[in-house]
Amino acid sequence: MQPSPQSFVLGPVEQPSVERKPRKGDRIVITIDRLDAKGQGVGSVDWPVFGKFPVAVRHAPPGSTLLVEVVRRRSNNVEARRVEWLDKGPKFKEPMCQHYGTCGGCAFQNLQYEHQLVELRRLVTDILNNTQVLGDVEVEPVIGMANPIGYRNKMDFTFGNRRWVNDGEDQSEGQGFALGMHVPFRHDKVLDVKECFIAFPEAQNVVNSAREIAVEMGLEPWNLREHAGLLRYLVLRKGYHSGEVLAYLITSEEAADRIGPFAAALVEAHPEITTLVQGINPLPAGVAIGHEERILHGPGTIHESMGGVKFELSPRSFFQTNTQQAERLVEVVREEVGSDGHKVVYDLYCGTGLLGLAVTPEDGELIGFEREASSVVDARANAARLGMDHATFVEGDVLERLAAGIEGRAKPDVVIVDPPRVGLHPKVLPGIAALAAPKLVYVSCSVKNAARDIVELKARGYRLERVRPLDLFPHTPHVEVVLTLSLDPSHGAPADPESAVSQ
Repeated sequence: MQPSPQSFVLGPVEQPSVERKPRKGDRIVITIDRLDAKGQGVGSVDWPVFGKFPVAVRHAPPGSTLLVEVVRRRSNNVEARRVEWLDKGPKFKEPMCQHYGTCGGCAFQNLQYEHQLVELRRLVTDILNNTQVLGDVEVEPVIGMANPIGYRNKMDFTFGNRRWVNDGEDQSEGQGFALGMHVPFRHDKVLDVKECFIAFPEAQNVVNSAREIAVEMGLEPWNLREHAGLLRYLVLRKGYHSGEVLAYLITSEEAADRIGPFAAALVEAHPEITTLVQGINPLPAGVAIGHEERILHGPGTIHESMGGVKFELSPRSFFQTNTQQAERLVEVVREEVGSDGHKVVYDLYCGTGLLGLAVTPEDGELIGFEREASSVVDARANAARLGMDHATFVEGDVLERLAAGIEGRAKPDVVIVDPPRVGLHPKVLPGIAALAAPKLVYVSCSVKNAARDIVELKARGYRLERVRPLDLFPHTPHVEVVLTLSLDPSHGAPADPESAVSQ
C-alpha cells in the first residue's frame, strides 16, 4: 500500500520529537505539485505543530511521489534528496542520457516535454502575478521545439585530473583523466561525459576522440588544485545552417610540439571539424578563453545566418546557443513590432544588431546601443552586408551614451530592449520612458528582473499588452520572454529624453 503523500517518517535511527521543525536526516514522503525556478520539484508536507513545509527535490517531476531525506532547512523551506520512488506519476519520462541526475546540464529531462512547457508557462505567470504587472493580460503558451534534442550549437567541455566516480564503480578510480562537465557543487571533479543529447550531434564523437587521443599521447589534464597540466577546455560550436564545426582548445601553454600532433590527429579522425583554434591561458582562473590564439587548422572562423543576417563566428564571438529557437525569437519580435509604418527603431543592448536589423524597413532608420566593442564592429559589418545605410551603432554603456546618442535624431516609433540578465539599470528606465516610443518590445532571459522593470515602465506611462515566452533551453528552467508594451496616450507628457537620461 502506497503511503499517504501527507504522511511522514522521522529519522532512521532515533525518533526525534515532532515538536521541532524538520532537520537534516529526517525522512518524509512527498508528492510533487510543481517545479520551482531552479527546476526542482516542489511539494508540501504537514508537520505537527508547525504546519506545512514546502519541500524541494532535484529531478522530481510534478505528479510523482517519493520518499526523501532532508538535506537542509532554511527558514521554512526544506531541501531534500530522493531516497526511493514510490510513484513516478503520469508525467514521468525515462531520461535519454545515462548522465542525467549527475551531470547537472538538464534539470528535468525526466519530465515529458509538453509538461515542461506547461511548467515554464506557470513559472512566468507566477512571477508576473507576484509583481502585479499582468492585470488582465494572459501569458501565452510557451513556444517550444518540435524536436528538443541536439539543440545547442555550442558546448564547453572541461579537462580534469580528478574524475567523478559514479555509484557502482571502483572508488579507487577517482584519480585520472576526465573530459566532460563539472558535477554540480563539486568543481574539483569532472564527470567523464560519454553522451550528451542537448549538444549538436557531432559534438560527442569529437569529445570521445579527444579524450582517447589525449590519453594515448600522454597529455596532462588540468589540475585544479595545483594549477598545473596542459589541457584545460575543449569548446565546440557549429553553424546550424553552414554545417561548419569549430573546435577551440584551451591550453595552459603553447607546447606546439605536443599540441600540433594532437590537433592533427583530432582533425584526421573528424574531418567535419572545419577549423581548430588553440587558445593559451596560463592564469589560474577557470575560464574557457585564451589570452593568445593560434589557428591550427582552417580559417579560424565558421559561418551562420539568422533572420536574414549572415555572421562570421570566431571562438570568442557571442551568438545565441539555440539557432532554431533564436530564429523563432526573431520572428516573434518581428510580429510584435508589426508592419504598420514604423520608420525609426532604437535597439538598446543590441549586441550584433540582430533584432534591430531584422525589424527595420529598408527605408527606415536604426540606432543601436551596445557596450561591447567587438559586438559593435560585428553589428556595423552586418548592416553593411544588408545594405542598411541608415543604421548607426553607438558604442558604450547605454546609461552613459543614450542621451548623446539620440541628440538631433528622430524620435523612435519602436524601442527594442534586450538587456543583460540583471535587467535595466534604474537610471536607464526614465530615459527609455522619456523616448515616448508608441511601442516598446522588451526581450528578457530573466522574467523576475524584467517584471521589476515593467513595474517602473507602467508607472511611467506604458501598459503591458502581450507576454510571449519561448523555450530556448529545453530540459532546463531557463525561459526567454518577449513583453510588448504600448504608450498610454492618456498619460502625462514625458520628460525631455536627454534630461531624463542624464539625471
